Amino acid sequence: MPIFMVERTFAEELEPNFEIADGINRINDQVGVRWLYSFLSADKRKTYCLYEAPSPEAIRTAAARAGLPADVVIEMSDRVTPDGALSDI
Repeated sequence: MPIFMVERTFAEELEPNFEIADGINRINDQVGVRWLYSFLSADKRKTYCLYEAPSPEAIRTAAARAGLPADVVIEMSDRVTPDGALSDI
């Protein structure tokens, strides 16, 4: 399944918790999207998230249902490791 990086910008500081994450995961399951993990910016107003999904549209649909922004959705194709090796995702 393709891997996507999603950039999100929030109007307010994000306060993640189990209930929020669980709700997002339930919505994602409905459209075949799997949240792998996220990075949170120092100011807690941006996230950079990795997802497995059938398409960018599936990610945008899940985000809209969850009331989340999906400012940028980019499909990833390869991974570069610290030793310079290139591999498929």
